[in-house]
Amino acid sequence: MDILTIVIIGIGLAMDCFAVALARGAKPGIDKVRLALMFALIFGLFQAGMTILGWAAGSLFIGIIAPYDHWIAFIILSVIGVKMVYEGLKEEHATESDAASFPGITSVLLLAVATSIDALAIGLGFAFLDIQIAIPSLIIGLISAIFAIAGVMMGTRLEKILGNKMEILGGIILIGIGIKIVLEHLM
Repeated sequence: MDILTIVIIGIGLAMDCFAVALARGAKPGIDKVRLALMFALIFGLFQAGMTILGWAAGSLFIGIIAPYDHWIAFIILSVIGVKMVYEGLKEEHATESDAASFPGITSVLLLAVATSIDALAIGLGFAFLDIQIAIPSLIIGLISAIFAIAGVMMGTRLEKILGNKMEILGGIILIGIGIKIVLEHLM
């Protein structure tokens, strides 16, 4: 498989990371640089790691997780999305104490799992096509990290324009991504 194809796959996989980072980057009162670096590291590692895991598991693992992967992603994204909509509707203004609302590692890890399930499937596909995994997983992880940073930084700008409405929009986007995942698997 050529590098351009892998880059296009990486961009496709990174879109969920971008949407999540955009939504979380719009939250006022959070250290955006720290958030961007955290998301880049965790999302990049998860996208690369899930690609490798899918490749390693091959056809054995697909029979176990495939019937449920879309529901897992939907539930995680929907719960976090509903929480974000709720927080956005509170209409509180950012204060110094909002820094305490920096997303916890558990929340970020759940988002990383939810957004990287497609990478698991891509890894399975790579295994079936007998593709070496080192370079593709590295490219996929790097692209996801870049998109996570871009999402947080763009969310910062949108938050200045839209305020707490951006968090509501971000929550709706996460719920929409979850619904899209379920619908794609049901069709």
